[in-house]
Amino acid sequence: MTGFVSFVSSGPGDPELLTLKAARRLAEAEVVLFDDLSAGPILSHVSAGAELVAVGKRAGKPSPKQDHVSRLLVDHALTGQRVVRLKSGDSGIFGRLEEEITALREAGVPFEIVPGVPSACAAAAAAGIPLTRRLTARRVQFVTGADVTGGLPEGLNWAALADAEATTVVFMGKRTFPVLVAQLIAHGLPPDTPAMLAESVGHADQRLTRSTIAALATTLAEGPGAQPGLILYGPLAGDDA
Repeated sequence: MTGFVSFVSSGPGDPELLTLKAARRLAEAEVVLFDDLSAGPILSHVSAGAELVAVGKRAGKPSPKQDHVSRLLVDHALTGQRVVRLKSGDSGIFGRLEEEITALREAGVPFEIVPGVPSACAAAAAAGIPLTRRLTARRVQFVTGADVTGGLPEGLNWAALADAEATTVVFMGKRTFPVLVAQLIAHGLPPDTPAMLAESVGHADQRLTRSTIAALATTLAEGPGAQPGLILYGPLAGDDA
């Protein structure tokens, strides 16, 4: 007997930003494998009898390997259970979704994907700004600031990332932002380009810090802090709410 896996996107952490479908899948689940950033109030939507399995990954901390997480998904589903794989933000954005889908397909396990509010969109909303503006911010791009080693990824498109007329969102980039900024400036992006650090978006300790790319790089070089965060830079990042 084969069960079913729902990849549920929890949004940035505020349970009020869950979709109705996401809340329903959590209530129906018999097993929930959740990430660190999807814990807390989000899990209040899970039924009392469901099994909760923490499988989150955090930079610099012991974390389960991806193949172990994929194996857990398959094993639970093959017992016939309704399984939810709970991911923060939108699961399709830097969420290792494809690797877990591949494991399910190879095992013949059916699944669905429930989209959610991306943390980049939630951060912009919290700051009271749009991600685009006619003529001056005509493009939005998402980039990861860390590869599997934790360092800045190789082969980045520097011309695109240094585009002064784009809104760029850097995920998982607090530790590598100083190195990134040095390259951005070398490729022509002005040091006074507006930047915003959005930490713990959607949580009670949410903090938004407006700066410039150069000043924020200096701050983060002194210590990135423990709060999860993303960075927006471009013409809109400095606008006040």
